[in-house]
Amino acid sequence: MNTNFNEAYIERCSKETETMIANEASSFLNQSITYLKDHKSEFLYVESALFEEIGVEGVSIELDDVFGTYDVMLGLKLQKKFEKMLKEQLDQSLQGDEAKFDLVFSHDDGLWDLNFALNYVEGYRENISIHEGLQIIHQFLSTIVHTVKQTTS
Repeated sequence: MNTNFNEAYIERCSKETETMIANEASSFLNQSITYLKDHKSEFLYVESALFEEIGVEGVSIELDDVFGTYDVMLGLKLQKKFEKMLKEQLDQSLQGDEAKFDLVFSHDDGLWDLNFALNYVEGYRENISIHEGLQIIHQFLSTIVHTVKQTTS
């Protein structure tokens, strides 16, 4: 599977105002994910056809000021009826005693608002590149969405 994010749309945004600071080229993704530790007032927003294929509109990543984890926030297009299976998959897939996630269905847009810490996803290590982080997020979500759809079909 090609998980190259060279065609991705990338924004650096202010956490405080949610306004865009800069639109970045794909080369920005080669930086270490610790960029977010060094720029705590920013978050990254990424859109990609790779995410759209699995029902994810866009992904935001930021450093959690309290826990020091890399928080991933996204909207997932999956029917509400998949809630139980989706929660089970997230529980099973996130690793570590501290691993938590927030999952809320928004009736307004028909999306699951999902937040989780990248730190608890298999494959995560300190000092990965942002690109590697996106690949890990994509693989994690692909597996969960595929499993949920297979199990409930």
